[in-house]
Amino acid sequence: MPINHFQAQRFGRLELLAKQAVEGFITGLHKSPYHGFSVEFAEHRAYNTGESTRHIDWKLYGRTDKMFVKRYEEETNLRCQICIDRSGSMYYPKERQKDQLNKIQFSIQSAASLIYLLKTQRDAVGLTLFGDGIEWSSPVKSSSTHHSYLFNELEQVYANEEGSKTSNVVESLHAIAEKVQKRSLVVIFSDFLDSMFRDAHEQDQLFEALQHLRYNKHEVVLFHVFDRSTEFDLELEDRPYTLVDMETGDKVKVRPHEVRQQYEQRKRTMMDEVKLRCRQFNIDWIETDIQVGPQKVFEHFLAKRARMV
Repeated sequence: MPINHFQAQRFGRLELLAKQAVEGFITGLHKSPYHGFSVEFAEHRAYNTGESTRHIDWKLYGRTDKMFVKRYEEETNLRCQICIDRSGSMYYPKERQKDQLNKIQFSIQSAASLIYLLKTQRDAVGLTLFGDGIEWSSPVKSSSTHHSYLFNELEQVYANEEGSKTSNVVESLHAIAEKVQKRSLVVIFSDFLDSMFRDAHEQDQLFEALQHLRYNKHEVVLFHVFDRSTEFDLELEDRPYTLVDMETGDKVKVRPHEVRQQYEQRKRTMMDEVKLRCRQFNIDWIETDIQVGPQKVFEHFLAKRARMV
């Protein structure tokens, strides 16, 4: 099943503004962390003897008898790095109805929408695929040739039936933090099964990796991709099941009605903890049920960001 480019292109008409200052290289919509002398007044600073008097605020000097220089904020374009987890668990569900997306296909369709949006805004975008570390990564560019290059790679991943046999989200995110040098919007699509929902220690390691990105001044958006009906609510028939880990091959036999209540409670507790920590670290956490579809999830995401700026 190819990427639905028509659906993805719908979002090319919408405007996405970064919540915080980002670095870019051509004039556009987004604030730069660097202070030039070009567009919008930011603040005053004390004048240093010997520097140019061109930007002295003489009106302020007349009122205070002190010299201050005007500082300005540049308007620049956004740099966005889209990161997609292609570990084995992202290829769930294996058996699905016609036109139903699995988690990796949902992520790719959403990423395609975001690329179209950034293309329309003349923003720069890069793509990273990770599993047990970074498997493939592109530079961040805004040319039409580059967009075609990204879509070609996404098409290939979309058509694959198997993901990475092993997964290490934590090490992958540390590697991404080291690789993305300039301040950017980092958008991550993952189910986080190997790190967020196992135990407290692994969750701590995940947030250390996310802090690595935040320490480097990146804005971080997490799309937590899951199938709510089966992965969270255990809406399965009342009969014995053998559940198989899609990465390790480990198996466990269960009757859903016997474990559902305890399972849901544990999931809810861990989700509440994750949401709290994301708020503490100023990370945007998006719950993403693949049954809802990329269109509604992405429109909700854009509407939320529009209210934040």
